[in-house]
Amino acid sequence: MLQTFASPISALLDARAEGHSLPAGLYTREDVFEADLEVFFRHHWICIGLECDVPEAGDATVVDIGKTSLILLRDDDGEIRVMHNVCRHRGARLLDPGKTIVSKLVCPYHTWTYELTGELSYAPHMGKGFDKECRSLKPVSFKSVGGLIYVCLSDNPPEDVDRLVEVMADRLAPYDIRNAKVAYEADVIEKGNWKLTIENNRECYHCSANHPELCVSFVDLDFGFDPDALSPEDRAQAEEHFALYEERTKRWEADGYPSAAVEQLVDCTTNFRTQRLIISGAGESQTPDATAASAKLLGTMSRKDLGDMHLWGHNSWNHFMGDHAVVSIVIPLSADKTLVRTKWLVHKDAAEGVDYDLEKLTNVWIATTDQDAELVARSHAGVEDPAYVPGPYSPFSETNLDKFASWYIDRMRAHGY
Repeated sequence: MLQTFASPISALLDARAEGHSLPAGLYTREDVFEADLEVFFRHHWICIGLECDVPEAGDATVVDIGKTSLILLRDDDGEIRVMHNVCRHRGARLLDPGKTIVSKLVCPYHTWTYELTGELSYAPHMGKGFDKECRSLKPVSFKSVGGLIYVCLSDNPPEDVDRLVEVMADRLAPYDIRNAKVAYEADVIEKGNWKLTIENNRECYHCSANHPELCVSFVDLDFGFDPDALSPEDRAQAEEHFALYEERTKRWEADGYPSAAVEQLVDCTTNFRTQRLIISGAGESQTPDATAASAKLLGTMSRKDLGDMHLWGHNSWNHFMGDHAVVSIVIPLSADKTLVRTKWLVHKDAAEGVDYDLEKLTNVWIATTDQDAELVARSHAGVEDPAYVPGPYSPFSETNLDKFASWYIDRMRAHGY
């Protein structure tokens, strides 16, 4: 719903000071939440799942975004389909939330029956003049980004998603996540606004104090630091680390593995960032000891020293390593509740207990997600407090939060708020 320049939401947008967090109402108000769903989860590309969520013909999964329900499935020809979970008769839901296996899509209400391609094949008692041809299930625009399924619910999807598809094609090819396997999946409901969830993920200012498990393998300095705040010894160590980054990135790229940072964060519609990050410690994977969790590497990978191919968008973040991948998808539930759905991927032929230990595979990101949920809840409780005043972002460690907030404001205004 478009609002005038003088509307309460536009006043909140105008009140945001550059370099500062957002005004409280942009995190807490119900009208803003509804606007966010419309703008960022209907008119922008969002990640909803993976090709390997539906590995065989007839596999289907339902993903709900606000009042919109989507069916992600694989048809009889092995093709991925995404369609609205709405019967073309009187609108009943075809499938319940979660995963299932179907030969056809049969509405439980009046048994209207659809092929896995969406075509209506059976509609009893509708008479001879009834035209089935115009009653197919409504398809949804989607792109496979190296096996990640992005959808756009708008009739005019943003075209700059093509850069995301192009950049990630070569970067994700060796991992072959299209043919990976979901070894484990976990849903965590964070008691906070979805933007606080994304902001928390886009900085590691908080990592050393809150993520002991992650910091075994993750280098918090990668996302900025104040050189004047470091001791001479720590500053020398940081300089050595970034020299290593430059050397390692050159070597990775010379070996045919794209690695340098690519950012599309401001002055754009589709928001993303990717970079191959160094893994600390043993250098192999984001596990309790930084060694690989799976002996069978992903896809065609033959090396464990290729770091962490990191990718984020405005509703997801991902880490692709030689032995496994972690994919997290953010779905707003209300102004103060956000679903974080995390999937751990391994090679499709990897066997639990033989090739990988599930606890080692999942330990770091289960702990990190739980810790982040606590931090997001603290943040949301704080922005609800009448004493909250938007604070300054660190110019060293929170530059990506400033970019996200600026992008958010720009996209809201582009949609008439």
